[in-house]
Amino acid sequence: MSAALRPRQHVHRGTVRAWAFWFEPALMGEAEARRRILAMWTPTVSVRAVAGGYLVGLSAPREVRCSDAPGWVLTREHGVLTSAPLSPAEWRHASLHEGAGVLVLGGRAQVFSVEALPRVNVAAWLDVSAWTCVAVKTLAAPPPPVAVLAPVPAPSRARFGANIPEPSPEAQAMFARMEGRAPPPNVAAHRVGWWERLRARFARDGSVLRVGPGVAHGPPGWLARLRAAFALGGAGGPADAGTPGLLARWLGKLRKPAKGTVPRALPASTAVPPKGPGPWSRLSGWMMRNTLLGVWVQQRRAEYMRRLLEMFEEGNLREAMRHAIPLSKAGSATAREALGLPGPREQLTLRLGPKDPATVFDGAPDVLAALQQRYREAFRRFEREGRIDEAAFVLTELLGAHEEAVSFLEKAGRFQLAAELAESRKVAPGLVVRQWFLAKDVGRAVAVARLSGAFSDAVARLERTNSAEARALRLHWAETLAASGDFARAVQVVWPVPELRERARGWLERGVAVGGATGARLLAFWATAFPDGLAAVGARVRELLEEEGLGRATERFVFGLALMGEPHSAQRAALAVPTLRALLRDRAAGSARFTSDLDLIKRLLSAAPDATLSTDLPSLPDCVHPAWRDDRSLPRIEATLRASEAGTFTLHDAVVLPDGRLLYALGEAGARLVRADGRLVARFDVPAFHLVLSLHGDRALALARRGDVWRLSRLDLSTRRGAFWCDAALNAWAPVYDGSVWFASVENTVLMVDSLAADFRALWRVTDLPLRVSAMAVDSVHLSFLAGFRERWTYALDQGPTLRSRVDLPWGEADAPILMSSLVTAAVTPDGEAAARLTVVAPPEDIARRAVVRPTSVRGVQRPPFDNPACEDIFLTASWCVELMHSHGEWQAQLTDTRGVSRAVLTFQGDVRPQVRLTEGTLLVFDGAGRGLWVDLESGEVRHLPVP
Repeated sequence: MSAALRPRQHVHRGTVRAWAFWFEPALMGEAEARRRILAMWTPTVSVRAVAGGYLVGLSAPREVRCSDAPGWVLTREHGVLTSAPLSPAEWRHASLHEGAGVLVLGGRAQVFSVEALPRVNVAAWLDVSAWTCVAVKTLAAPPPPVAVLAPVPAPSRARFGANIPEPSPEAQAMFARMEGRAPPPNVAAHRVGWWERLRARFARDGSVLRVGPGVAHGPPGWLARLRAAFALGGAGGPADAGTPGLLARWLGKLRKPAKGTVPRALPASTAVPPKGPGPWSRLSGWMMRNTLLGVWVQQRRAEYMRRLLEMFEEGNLREAMRHAIPLSKAGSATAREALGLPGPREQLTLRLGPKDPATVFDGAPDVLAALQQRYREAFRRFEREGRIDEAAFVLTELLGAHEEAVSFLEKAGRFQLAAELAESRKVAPGLVVRQWFLAKDVGRAVAVARLSGAFSDAVARLERTNSAEARALRLHWAETLAASGDFARAVQVVWPVPELRERARGWLERGVAVGGATGARLLAFWATAFPDGLAAVGARVRELLEEEGLGRATERFVFGLALMGEPHSAQRAALAVPTLRALLRDRAAGSARFTSDLDLIKRLLSAAPDATLSTDLPSLPDCVHPAWRDDRSLPRIEATLRASEAGTFTLHDAVVLPDGRLLYALGEAGARLVRADGRLVARFDVPAFHLVLSLHGDRALALARRGDVWRLSRLDLSTRRGAFWCDAALNAWAPVYDGSVWFASVENTVLMVDSLAADFRALWRVTDLPLRVSAMAVDSVHLSFLAGFRERWTYALDQGPTLRSRVDLPWGEADAPILMSSLVTAAVTPDGEAAARLTVVAPPEDIARRAVVRPTSVRGVQRPPFDNPACEDIFLTASWCVELMHSHGEWQAQLTDTRGVSRAVLTFQGDVRPQVRLTEGTLLVFDGAGRGLWVDLESGEVRHLPVP
């Protein structure tokens, strides 16, 4: 047993670098000790109890004069905190080790492990019991209502000419019956016959009878009440719409999961219409086939059809069109067979609003063919007579040929009406954009194209007939891409038009400045596409090929691939040898991050202007470098950050840019852009607590709470400028955006925000959601959000937002209030596969039994569930899973792949909770103390976040 350590000197003297202070309450009093500690406290300071006093660890050392220090000074040497200088012999004492602390009291040294000391909660020292909480409200005016790209209103009848008067009330009632809906309330009363009363008894939403000058809603029929008793809504009418019926409650009990299990996610509802005929359609068909009512109706139909065909044969087109049957509705899967007869139309006009499912006649094929032939003859007659409106009416309303009607109106020069008809009838988005562009409404054409992603289709449609308009729309397309930061696609869009190529120079320069793989590809294109390209970018190419920096080897490899993809030219030949030498240097240094480079080396040798290098170069083996993410035989990454490694700023958020630079959100101190080596690039003087990075890496949004609203600022990382954008009352948002549109939520409304607009406006929205939106996620093809932690809605974005699924999440009503928002937020993946299988199955007060049920499958890979009481959060992507765990005074982020193999463990000592930013390529883990680790998931390289 070694003797106790007795230092010859008991305290530090003079000026030293202090790493910690020790305060002795017995000497200065408990109140004074606490006052001094609180005066120097920051979120990065740690307070621990030792030897009857308080050890205050600083986030960074500071120069202090010992005689003026607030407490006993401790310095750090050889990883040991000590309150007195030690001699070389004393440093060799067996009790000293890295992470230890030495406190000299009464001539004896007390040696302890700093991390093992209990932490002191200084918040308990503050008595705030007499304080009153005051709700914070912004001093500014509330944000204005969000402007939205409204649908095109139906044009008035006056647009179709003075000879088309308003329809009579009787005509409106007849047309409503034909549509399978109740007549408008303002229609004059007419006598209700026994047939109407019989139909009302079978009405799905209760009887609607005309009993006088108005419309009275009577009680629901017996069949409606019977259906309501077994359906979702109760039998009491609209007021009971949310009350489950008997059958719904009985099925709910059967579906109730066993305690401690995660039930399978069941679809609650979907925007896709039900396949096949519904129950009322089957009932109508049975009545028509098996009752005397069907025989009578068939006779009435035959008489109606005979009279209709006679009208066509006699040439009485006006009356024939008033009684015509719309063939466009015969193919509807949700339409039910009409038990009545259609009424005549008073006017032949286009209705541009959305068409509801309606009743149809189940006519014989030869009768329908005869009707179609008569309609075509009527259309041709209207066309010959120049009656454009009536002809278009026949095409779109009777024949259902919407695209043909749009084309007909376009040929007639009615571009505005054609555009309105195309958008309201929901034809192909490219056709809608084409019509709006021909109608000279460029703003709406671009807005619809951005919403639906139909620029390419619209340009192709215009190029066949209108080359000048196609070139103009192509330029608008490229400018929109460039404004959103997608410079590579902007150049690609304008390049087929030679006279527009000069516009691409500025976009090429900005794209190269963004860096990363995309910047390397654009640099190769710039150097070879223009005659003076190599002279203009020669310095940039030399910097790329010669600089030794993080990630530059990958960029050089991408540059070589892009160079070989360009046509043969003198510029390409001049760059082949320097590029080849750079790749050979990376191969020799072992810094390449690609699978195989032998094929590229051979292609570069063949492109060289002479064979000198090929003759001197020895034979090279095919050196395969599998990516770290694919090689599970490599050892697991383990990294630890000590509490003493804290930075000087509170780090609220951080993101990695494509070129390896980092963007930090420092709260009210603004945002900072730094290089991977820690050198400062730019400061942005806007408040930043949360960051939303563009997928292209050239811009970001900074968010800061201001009472009930969030202050939004836009950061241009290329020009290094930041500016205030707007204030918005947000409650959820997507963590990334494409530079053009950003998905966010205001209360129960989801918005596709136009991030290029000067104010806060939206191109599309979903309103009146049943619950408040709590989390969102988005990628290039999907949008997914949680409504009240109870439902997951998923939209497809490839041709405009389209609802694909609405799924109930598997936690019960009792579990919903205890869910942590961060847990659910992290679990929302764009395709939603994993979000429906993640839940907390124990109340928070039962800490010992609290468990997180791990997803049983992610992307089809089976993983057994487990209980881990230390797990706090789970973060998911398509390929990775990160579990954030807390135990024994430290935090751990454990990274696993889709097979459940542990690939990395990142440890943060201390109680400061870290944050996680997980993408397919990078993992960032950082905390408010300014500490952080950055893992490249392709190469497996681990780096410390540079202190800003």
